[in-house]
Amino acid sequence: MPISDHVATAVQEAVAEARARIASACVRGGHGQQVTLVAVTKTHGPEAVEAAWAAGVTDVGENKVQEAEAKMAQVSVPVRWHLIGHLQRNKVRHALRFSLIHGLDSERLAVALHEEAVKADATIEVLMQVNVSGEATKNGVSPAEVAPLAERLLALPHLRVRGVMTMAPFDAEERVVRTVFAGARDARTVLQRGGHPADWLSMGMSGDYEIAVEEGATHVRLGTVLFGSRS
Repeated sequence: MPISDHVATAVQEAVAEARARIASACVRGGHGQQVTLVAVTKTHGPEAVEAAWAAGVTDVGENKVQEAEAKMAQVSVPVRWHLIGHLQRNKVRHALRFSLIHGLDSERLAVALHEEAVKADATIEVLMQVNVSGEATKNGVSPAEVAPLAERLLALPHLRVRGVMTMAPFDAEERVVRTVFAGARDARTVLQRGGHPADWLSMGMSGDYEIAVEEGATHVRLGTVLFGSRS
């Protein structure tokens, strides 16, 4: 789908600014990580995917399987698709269309994903979603559940646990946000000690991504700062 010059220019400028801010935050944080910018195109049309690609972004995130698949059918650019929202078990058959599943939030989902991967003789890369903040409105395992779940996931060889995903409370004080992101970093260490190749931390969105990068994020999920608000 063709994109207008105006949209392409606006997204390119927004991506450049975000990358500059990410680079500065990496220096301030001192973790030395490489950061993947995931352009979140939920509620935006397929032209947002095309604009992101034109701006040099190779990773695109969607919250819902149905919306993602509709866009996959309409764009030709070879982006890597990330599922960043909750995945229902009745939709796991679609998981193989995504490069990375950010929301592994239960053992039952892990087993269902593994079964699909076995059928396809494939490996599904996942991030364990950890509810560090303890908010009832957020999905994810508690920090205390990370170690025992990590041990059980070793029995599912067609899942590759690459790290942790978390979300900080909306509009929280910076101190709270940093505590949440540090907790995700600790959870990643638990996964690593449990034998998983857990190098990644998906955390940080438009309102807090610079703090997330300072705290070690390897993947930031940016929508509003790239594409504006969608009414």
